Amino acid sequence: MEAIVTIENLRKYFDIKKSIFSKPRKVKAINDISLNIPRGSIFSVVGESGSGKSTLGRLILKLIEPTSGKICFEGEDITDLGSKDLIKYRREMQIVQQDPYNSLHPRKLIKDIVGEGLKIHYKLPSDEIYVRIKEILERVGLREEHMFRYPHEFSGGQRQRIAMARALVLRPKFLVLDEPTSALDVSVQARTLALLKELKESLELTYLFITHNLAVVDYIATHVTVMYLGKIMELGSKDEIFSNQKHPYTMSLLEAIPSVGRGKRIRKIPRGEIPSPLDPPKGCLFHTRCVQAMDICSKEEPDEIEISKGHLCRCHLYS
Repeated sequence: MEAIVTIENLRKYFDIKKSIFSKPRKVKAINDISLNIPRGSIFSVVGESGSGKSTLGRLILKLIEPTSGKICFEGEDITDLGSKDLIKYRREMQIVQQDPYNSLHPRKLIKDIVGEGLKIHYKLPSDEIYVRIKEILERVGLREEHMFRYPHEFSGGQRQRIAMARALVLRPKFLVLDEPTSALDVSVQARTLALLKELKESLELTYLFITHNLAVVDYIATHVTVMYLGKIMELGSKDEIFSNQKHPYTMSLLEAIPSVGRGKRIRKIPRGEIPSPLDPPKGCLFHTRCVQAMDICSKEEPDEIEISKGHLCRCHLYS
């Protein structure tokens, strides 16, 4: 399957200082990640807070600069492009932020929020801009009259639809969805996910779907990448990850999904909390919490092993 986005050996390190007198320490937010995102897929990135999911999404969109590595969009290397050269790619790659309450300007009308990208990227007459805004609002379940209201007049679910309309009005090919339902009520989450699936098919989109919720992944994703402290622990198709998961960390995440009607399962919940990225464990990053850890896990970092075609796992259990 053709890849719309390819990243190779991507790294992002942040310098952190505890005080103005201390030497900076490096946080390896993204540490040597390579992957291909197939065109037309819903490619989900999962993991706990601090695993590097959102940083990965922002790196791909070039909202932050990588420390090293390569980013390609539709076969074109965009890693070192400046802001002027990136303009044409900005139209093709958009993002929907996590918080619908803070991602919309509170003093702007909805028509100005949604239409801002059209004014920046296209020289269109005002009447055509109006039509484009009206059409995309209707696609996400809103009405023409909503163009003349302010964000505070809408519910959380409606605000997220406005954020989606703002991203989609430019007719992109690739959309990063950063925890798009986590701030919404459960019933609103379900309607939002159904809308995202419908839009993906009708507009021929590719999603990078960032979440910590495996139940959401089970419903919407086609591919899954499991991240931990800036590394990929397991990667594969959604069906493969859910039916034939290999990494103990993936197993522990799946244990968090409610098991009503699934029968009794052996629980493999990890011990303790995710370590600080300022002081990650040596060897396998997960060994301090893993219930299947061996002596080698604390000494050597495991290689990425191909379990089957397209199914990769980073664990000493399979090396």
